[in-house]
Amino acid sequence: MWKLSVCSVGGLFIFLSSYAQINVNTVDDSTYRYLPDINVVGKNSKRDIQLLPDIVGTSIYAGKKTSLILLDNVKGNVVMNTMRQVMAKVPGIHVWESDGSGIQIGIAARGLSPNRSWEFNIRQNGYDISADPYGYPEAYYNPPLQAVQRIEVVRGQGSLQYGPQFGGMINYILRNGSEIEDPIKVEAHQSIGSNGMFNTFTAVGGKKKKFHYYTFFDHRNAQGYRQNSRYYTNTAFSTVTYLPNPKLSLTAEVMRSHIRSQQPGGLTDAQLSQDVKQSYRSRNWFDVTWLTSALMAKYSINNNSRIDVKLFNVLGNRNSVGYMPVGGIPTADSINPITGQYNPRNLNTDKYRNVGAEAKYLVNYTLFGLSNSLLIGGRLYYGNTFRYAADEKGSVGSTYDMFLGGGVWTKDIDFASGNAALFAEHIVRVGSRFSIIPGVRVEYIKGSARGRNGFKDNSEILLQDLSKQRKFLLGGLGLSYRMKFNTELYANISQAYRPVQFADLTAPPTSDIIDQDLADAKGYNVDLGYRGKVHEILVFDLSGYILQYSNRIGVIVQQRQDGSFYNYRTNVGNSRSKGIEGMVEVNPSRFLFQKNTFDVSAFISYSYTDARYGSLKVITKNSNNELVEKNLRNKNVENAPMHILRTGLTVAYKKVSLTGQYSYVADSYSDANNTITPSVNGQAGLIPSYKVVDLTATCQISKKINVKLGVNNLFNAVYFTRRSSGYPGPGALPSDGRTFFMTGVVRF
Repeated sequence: MWKLSVCSVGGLFIFLSSYAQINVNTVDDSTYRYLPDINVVGKNSKRDIQLLPDIVGTSIYAGKKTSLILLDNVKGNVVMNTMRQVMAKVPGIHVWESDGSGIQIGIAARGLSPNRSWEFNIRQNGYDISADPYGYPEAYYNPPLQAVQRIEVVRGQGSLQYGPQFGGMINYILRNGSEIEDPIKVEAHQSIGSNGMFNTFTAVGGKKKKFHYYTFFDHRNAQGYRQNSRYYTNTAFSTVTYLPNPKLSLTAEVMRSHIRSQQPGGLTDAQLSQDVKQSYRSRNWFDVTWLTSALMAKYSINNNSRIDVKLFNVLGNRNSVGYMPVGGIPTADSINPITGQYNPRNLNTDKYRNVGAEAKYLVNYTLFGLSNSLLIGGRLYYGNTFRYAADEKGSVGSTYDMFLGGGVWTKDIDFASGNAALFAEHIVRVGSRFSIIPGVRVEYIKGSARGRNGFKDNSEILLQDLSKQRKFLLGGLGLSYRMKFNTELYANISQAYRPVQFADLTAPPTSDIIDQDLADAKGYNVDLGYRGKVHEILVFDLSGYILQYSNRIGVIVQQRQDGSFYNYRTNVGNSRSKGIEGMVEVNPSRFLFQKNTFDVSAFISYSYTDARYGSLKVITKNSNNELVEKNLRNKNVENAPMHILRTGLTVAYKKVSLTGQYSYVADSYSDANNTITPSVNGQAGLIPSYKVVDLTATCQISKKINVKLGVNNLFNAVYFTRRSSGYPGPGALPSDGRTFFMTGVVRF
């Protein structure tokens, strides 16, 4: 049934695109206007949350669950990338707050895992910046939010334009100098805060003749809230755009980031209740160097059609060194009495080498007297991940170093992924209010792994020879109905997928076997909602959703004929999330007060998520060496709190404002077995609910100077959002208690 609907959509594309070739130049630009640059959206608004238009540049947002965050208007701790404040008005965003530095952002929605935001497609200026979106989609780099102009959040139908993900797409749009009218403008941010936090952000941008440019440098360091949690980060970025004529723009940009952080490790629940700041690991370090670059071209063929081309690459290195004993937290990192030194540490290194290209063509045309829009795009991508690991071969020191004893890595693996895709979406308007938005994506993926997975008896353990290539079709359909008072009913259904990950291709043949028919996880998103913006008084978005996540990959224990056991990696089951997401913000000041000196706004953002396994087959070995099979049907999905509530109030008088935010996140499970009583090592058990209050004040001293100060976690709540079974734990990873910050900004 689904295949028939996809074929129908494809036929509709062919018919309408052929019709468009005849009528493409007949569109009256006054009757339909798409936004070539999103700077226009919300430019004069004081709101930090906006609704995206149907079309921006060459991207179609009609009929999708979308949000737009304007960073200049965010009343929160932007310096520390505090995402519970930045994304407070995006309902349902679950934030892992186990990294108080803000370096590693972990967010998710709809019952998905926030692990380094890997269920989202993470982009910067429209191109991928994660380690590998097809084999290892973890985001080790996130731009400093002081450099970000806006954040686009797309859910639901996001998979059709942006590829593999169930959660949606996050796009960080950096400042580029296009809004600056002078040849040179300088902006300097200086911040200080608790635990020795110091941040300096300096940016220079301008516009002259046919060029505009922007460059910044950001440095931040601190001792951290817990023991053994110091860090520093340095990020530099430059972009320049050349406009040889009004129709063409050419942009080149490059970014380099380096972070180094000490990892304090996890705690047991008993240790956490004693002293949340304590740490039993002083020799664990994490180091990431990230380089991204891009060449981009935009060309307006005429008033109704444009082309957008991006060439991009990622060069990333991720290193970790630390003492990670099998026994976990109970095993102390102490001096070995035999050697008189610490034990050698474990080493892990990844090198990511990715290159890609995307091209999109958007045309507006008339059909039966109505304005319609067609988007066609394509993508090519190739990535290599080189993974090295060696247990107990690192140095016996305490500072960061990647010394390798013996000079030979225990594991030496080369992963490769390739992708080619074609996609199309179409806004078909039926009357002046109703739109139908069909979409398709044709996907080709290839993934492979080769190399050494260890040694046994001085002989190499080679990876199983497994290379997977496949091609398939995704389809989706969106609906939009414009109502009175600038409000809209919207709906969509869209297929989504998550490719087999690199980790699923690296089973050692001595203990594991990979299912030769191992399939990608596939499913779909469904959205139905009502949203709108009534002048500057009210903005809202209320919706319900269903997320089906099928073909989940897992490991079950099997037994050979000779009686030995092995782990079998295969597709073990599926899950379904369903719920509601709602956000309402009101600003009665514009209605109640004629003068613009006093301003009051309040918001509430809430999500309800019921995420459960429909079927999840589990086979384990008991103490009698017998295989025990059970099904976790109807168990709650781990890391999926049922309720997330955020609300806030901002009061402003003239140039001074005060904002208070309250966040509540319900309890959740850390494992699929829904273990409630915490394990002795802190790796399994309930993740309790928590409540956090934040305060932020701003003062616009003059057009060139402003000050922001705030308190995070005002009432010093003790809580944690994550239990880890390995790095950077293991154990419960506490969140930061009460901290302060102050930022001064000077522009000249």
